[in-house]
Amino acid sequence: MSRYLNDEEGTSRCVKENGWFWTRDMGVMHEDGFLEIKDRSKDVIICGGENISSVEVEAALYSHPAVHEAAVVARPCKYWGEMSCAFVSLKEAHEKPSEKEIREFCKKMLPLFMVPRSVVFMPELPKTSTGKIQKFLLRDMAKQI
Repeated sequence: MSRYLNDEEGTSRCVKENGWFWTRDMGVMHEDGFLEIKDRSKDVIICGGENISSVEVEAALYSHPAVHEAAVVARPCKYWGEMSCAFVSLKEAHEKPSEKEIREFCKKMLPLFMVPRSVVFMPELPKTSTGKIQKFLLRDMAKQI
């Protein structure tokens, strides 16, 4: 790859030693040789020294029967550094659960430090024209909470 989006500076940040492209994805190499991608490094939430994978928390949220869409981002915290904040849109046919009910549901599936500290209900999560959730907008919103 000679250039990344015709951006020499961007290319120098992404293409490192021996021409390898650094995606900044984080994963785990299993004994069988398979690599499991856990999260993007910019999406990992560091709460009191614990690393929280936004992807794992989102998977737990998506398993709730009332959740249509979910995204988890870091929210600044003076004591812990960051804490997780979940943004959720709900399916129309279901009764709206409370923030407490969503958190209690997550406690059954996740270690306590991974449970979202706050849950924000939205009619729809902000997306790009291709349907990808715009986490940078959610990060900005989380800073205001």
